[in-house]
Amino acid sequence: MAASGTDQLEPEAIPSESVRGEYENLADLVRKYRFAYYQEDEPLVSDAEFDTLFRRLEELEALHPELVANDSPTQEVGGEVSAAFAAVQHLQRMYSLEDVFSLEELEAWIAKAEAGIAKVGNHQASWLTELKIDGLAVNLLYRDGKLIRAATRGDGTTGEDITHNVLTIKEIPQELSGSGFPAEMEVRGEVFIPSKAFAEFNEALIEAGKAPLANPRNAAAGSLRQKDPAETAKRPLKMFVHGIGAREGLAAASQSETYRQLEEWGLPVSPYFEVLAGLADVLKFISRYGDKRHSLLHEIDGIVVKVDDFATQRALGYTTRVPRWAVAYKYPPEEVHTKLLDIAVNVGRTGRVTPYGVMVPVKVAGSTVEMATLHNQDVVKAKGVKIGDIVVLRKAGDVIPEIVGPVLALRDQQDPPVRDFVMPTECPSCGTPLAPAKEGDVDIRCPNARSCPSQLRERVFHLAGRGGFDIEALGWEAAIALTQPTEPEVPPLTTEAALFDLTPEALAPVKIRREKRSKGVGTGEYELVPYFYSKGTAKTPSKPTATTDKLFKELEKAKTQPLWRVLVALSIRHVGPRASRALATHFGTMDAIRQASEDELAGVDGVGPTIAAALTEWFAEDWHVEIIDRWAAAGVRMEDERDESMPRTLEGLTIVVTGTLEGFSRDEAKEAILVRGGKAAGSVSKNTSYLVAGENAGTKMDKAEQLGVPVLDEDGFRELLANGPAAGAADAEAVPEVSDDDGNGPE
Repeated sequence: MAASGTDQLEPEAIPSESVRGEYENLADLVRKYRFAYYQEDEPLVSDAEFDTLFRRLEELEALHPELVANDSPTQEVGGEVSAAFAAVQHLQRMYSLEDVFSLEELEAWIAKAEAGIAKVGNHQASWLTELKIDGLAVNLLYRDGKLIRAATRGDGTTGEDITHNVLTIKEIPQELSGSGFPAEMEVRGEVFIPSKAFAEFNEALIEAGKAPLANPRNAAAGSLRQKDPAETAKRPLKMFVHGIGAREGLAAASQSETYRQLEEWGLPVSPYFEVLAGLADVLKFISRYGDKRHSLLHEIDGIVVKVDDFATQRALGYTTRVPRWAVAYKYPPEEVHTKLLDIAVNVGRTGRVTPYGVMVPVKVAGSTVEMATLHNQDVVKAKGVKIGDIVVLRKAGDVIPEIVGPVLALRDQQDPPVRDFVMPTECPSCGTPLAPAKEGDVDIRCPNARSCPSQLRERVFHLAGRGGFDIEALGWEAAIALTQPTEPEVPPLTTEAALFDLTPEALAPVKIRREKRSKGVGTGEYELVPYFYSKGTAKTPSKPTATTDKLFKELEKAKTQPLWRVLVALSIRHVGPRASRALATHFGTMDAIRQASEDELAGVDGVGPTIAAALTEWFAEDWHVEIIDRWAAAGVRMEDERDESMPRTLEGLTIVVTGTLEGFSRDEAKEAILVRGGKAAGSVSKNTSYLVAGENAGTKMDKAEQLGVPVLDEDGFRELLANGPAAGAADAEAVPEVSDDDGNGPE
């Protein structure tokens, strides 16, 4: 929860009644939402929505200064003291930070700070730049090296005494190490739950039939406000210190020097900080950690930039709420609130029936989201979501959007009232009774694999994907048009076996249902329109569209794809690209795979008994075999040409390729590794022999550095392919020791 300055706005005339009304309403809302966030650990709105309201409040105050009162939310740190805990006074006030939400705002803030630094006659500032931990601010008071008290920030002056709960966090020393510490010292920091531990804790709650925790910040805050310290001890809490308040006799001249001193005394200091010279370096820091934010030890929502030198900090001073020498840059929000309009179900390509949420569209992590998976009926129950709830939606980077849980405090206010989700007992696509695939299975499935229109649609869409035949013209809408019946027409595909037998003429009558639009706005009514052919008129006959011509060209090209892609395209349960590559490399032909015993299949490296059983079961179905036979008859390649002269230079090596290579696509690089006897892995671990890093290598490069895995550039990769590990060792980049271990271990 935060704010941003609006000094650039010029005051306007006396505010109208409507402006006064807006201001008073905003102030009340901000107070209400702040109380729910800080005191009840149950946010009613997302951080992004709160920030928007707060910024508007600041704008109104900048335009109409006469509106500002002493009790305005913009004049307070944010947070009060709960009656459940004893109130304690901080020796030195704890401030909030001013927030900025764009790089342009950050640049303007730094320029303003540098002007202030020059004005007070100080030297050019160095900027201590660190991660903004998404946790709970805590103040530790040490006297003669002993931990006397721990308190929340509260309103900045008065906090809550949470000493007994903080004592359960093993990283926080009850007595400082070494010597030379001040007689009395306040240490500020953030208590958090590591990302990996939070995920594991939530998984355990769901397995126990309990609702998962909404996010790590609320979980940390709620953990420290447990009345029983034994309950707090069960939570995987950690702390990093990031500041210092009152102190007697501490000689350090800068924030970074203080960090080193605190670490020597045994206090946990974050490894994620650097002292930087200027804006350009700060922007690089922001970009670097923006790329790797989801592989760090803990969740972050931004970057904090501080003047490192204490004398300069004192010269710049404070406003009533924030220091003038520090700012927080906020990354785009990855967690928002929206209304859950419905819970529908989707039937996947293997028959699995998956609930998903349909929501009021909302922008999160840079994209607009209106649907999110809910996995299965047990997850819906465990998350405690009901149709009509306001829900917390999270989308981390490229990760699939997730409904975290409901905002329970708002449930009773919904109109119409919320209602429970009931899992259907029959397939919504074909009417077949649903059932678990096997006894005790959480997932339920439609057993009508051959004839269920939804399963066929999903399989056709899947086989055209980049991991399969890579048919760009066969996207989601095309898959629907080819497989979904439109009265009185029978769709062109009633099985994927006929895919390569399609003709342009057969697609002429195909129509797809489209929403009618009036001046670009949907009407809620639908019409059937041609998909593969133009509509045609009395003067111009209907004819195939450019997309249709492209489809048939790509179908011809698809026939030449390697065997492993054909295996992926068959939608065999558990058989993905990795297993398909292993099978194609080992057996070489589709016939050899079909004729192999289950034990022979299981013996292939990267396959194992589960995949072997799925393959054996799949090939036992006559209609599955018909797919292969008809594809083969249409000219689809069912065996790989083997170059027996290819040297097995990578035998026994595990290689990971990341980033962009100039001379290889990702698939070509993997193929080059496999045909030379190597294993192409997707993630870096202690068993990785080499990491091949192209442009924009990302977090895998960081992992390789942490584990000491040799790193090759593209030229080194070519040498390795040609001459084996001796050449690779000569060309491997020296990997320096680094201190910012993310704590998550190998991927």
